[in-house]
Amino acid sequence: MNTVWLPVFHHFENGNVFTGSAGPFRYKITPNVVMATPKEVDHAASSIKAEYWHGPLSYELSPIEGEKTFPMSPEGRIEMQAWLESNL
Repeated sequence: MNTVWLPVFHHFENGNVFTGSAGPFRYKITPNVVMATPKEVDHAASSIKAEYWHGPLSYELSPIEGEKTFPMSPEGRIEMQAWLESNL
């Protein structure tokens, strides 16, 4: 069975985008980070958007089949991974 691999929560908390694949299943994770202070993330105001598609083409050349936004939290990351895996 294919699984979706995601980096640690801190990766998204730092505003990093991530793309990955599991066989023909492709996905892109884009964080929306809102800062409470110059050094502290406002987790309640921040979010993580996941998008997926199938096929060999890049994000820019593919029709997006699904997207969903999750809370910026370790639990939101786990929920996002489960949602992506349910769409494999």
